[in-house]
Amino acid sequence: MAVSDKTRQSAVALGVLALAGVLALGAAEISSEAGYAGIGPNFLPWLVAMGLAVVAVFLWFEARSGGFRDMPDPLAGDAPPQGAPCWRGFAWMSGALLLNAVLITAIGFILSCTLCFACAAHGLRLAQSGAAQTLRSWLTDLGLGLLIAAPVYWMFTKFLAISLPGLTQSGWL
Repeated sequence: MAVSDKTRQSAVALGVLALAGVLALGAAEISSEAGYAGIGPNFLPWLVAMGLAVVAVFLWFEARSGGFRDMPDPLAGDAPPQGAPCWRGFAWMSGALLLNAVLITAIGFILSCTLCFACAAHGLRLAQSGAAQTLRSWLTDLGLGLLIAAPVYWMFTKFLAISLPGLTQSGWL
């Protein structure tokens, strides 16, 4: 017996609601002691949990009232052709995250996030075109990663007084 689209789509909504519940349980375990501007460390997890719960309600309504509209039906041949997964791109993206986790305490937030950005961009380019990167694109990605990571580090450490691993003890790198 085949499972209907309505049942599968309702299961997606229930899965999102379950994820919201798990996040809410985790947020309840975080201290609510107010920090800067009266916002505690559990504010963002609660906000994400509530946002997911709202999305789950909308998904449930959409699934029960006729299904996800304007979606191509893969069984009817309406879906666009899917390419094979790009495992090399996936490996680069996964490796970028693992490299960041390994190096963040050794070389600091800015440099590890810069490398993470460049490796992830390489993985996305592989998935998009399959073409190898040039030295210029690597240098561009490293520069962009630095332009993103440095202000984020400074905002967290200087304005929000949140300690992130740095390269030096000065607090600027």
